[in-house]
Amino acid sequence: MIRALTTAASGMDAQQTRMEVIANNLANVNTTGFKRDDLHFEDLLYQTLRTPGAANTRGDATPSGIQIGHGTRLADIVKSFAPGSQLATGNPFDLAIEGRGFFRVQLPNGSYAYTRDGSFRTDGEGRVVTSAGDPLDPPLEVPPETTQVTISRDGVVTAYRADTAEGTEIGRIELADFPNPAGLISLGHNLFRQSQASGEPILDSPGQSGIGSVSQGFLESSNVQVVEEMIRLITTQRAYELNSKVIQTADTMLQDVTRLR
Repeated sequence: MIRALTTAASGMDAQQTRMEVIANNLANVNTTGFKRDDLHFEDLLYQTLRTPGAANTRGDATPSGIQIGHGTRLADIVKSFAPGSQLATGNPFDLAIEGRGFFRVQLPNGSYAYTRDGSFRTDGEGRVVTSAGDPLDPPLEVPPETTQVTISRDGVVTAYRADTAEGTEIGRIELADFPNPAGLISLGHNLFRQSQASGEPILDSPGQSGIGSVSQGFLESSNVQVVEEMIRLITTQRAYELNSKVIQTADTMLQDVTRLR
């Protein structure tokens, strides 16, 4: 009975964690460039009462054994970097990545972070920055007399002035990719940081080295699918209720055993 209590408790704890992850996914359904989290669970150690293949009383090998599990636990939470749909904004500094890759920005402490959120703006010095003021890397500065900016799919940034029809190239946007994007560390604010698991960043122009291209005037929406998350929500609730029922049933059986005295 005690094993049933602890086993069911591990199941309830696992489903509670799953519910928290689903809640975070749904909370960010409208967050630009957000990537949903997926959970994976694993079973715990087994108590082996009879090893599969062990000899029976006649000396013959048994086709199966007797192993009793002790519940489940969270194995990992993995970011799904499946692309989200692109939404047209018309803002010349809104950029979406079609395919793999991340924008690289410089943080106030001098380190680098990576993001799929391409909602950039210009600050008082003409630098292209994020909504938090982190500058894009490589740095990109728009001249003050610029009336129009175009960004090609391969990252070439061209500025136009009112007194001339010819544009001037003012910089190029580079994207970063990783051997294992799922190994990136989430920092919040739509930012990621590289880790040993993600590998070193591969920097190149959009469209090169397997990196995606850039779409000007678009933003990538969250890749959270509300219908799928609602289905997971329902199954999580049902699994939690079933594990709770196991605890109630085991407690009732323990009470029955106590009454036998």
